[in-house]
Amino acid sequence: QVVSRFNRLRQDQRSLASKAAELELELNEHSLVIETLREVDPTRKCFRMVGGVLVERTVKEVLPALESNKEQISKLIEALAQQLQAKGRELSEFRERHNIRLVGEEDPKTAPPPRDGPEGGKGGSAGVLVS
Repeated sequence: QVVSRFNRLRQDQRSLASKAAELELELNEHSLVIETLREVDPTRKCFRMVGGVLVERTVKEVLPALESNKEQISKLIEALAQQLQAKGRELSEFRERHNIRLVGEEDPKTAPPPRDGPEGGKGGSAGVLVS
């Protein structure tokens, strides 16, 4: 039961992060289109997808709607970021409360201290080949 709840919390966190990344891409797309349309004659006709239907409008009609959508997407991204942080805190608290350790993760209390030097933790490019 504890493991299933932990996995559900992790899945929720992943889905929030995925949605936030998707909205970031959409925000970048809106920015690109807005920048392009600002340089165009306002009376020029353009096409916009509204609810799966392609609609013909003018640039001066479409530009304010795009800017409004961009603002709403920005606000949604901020809200998702806050939810993601809250979910991360909830997940951390759950891990601490139930003493959950992931595979490959060492217990910080029993972990050996990091070594200094060429093969240690602070040594730099361990295992990296640069030509």
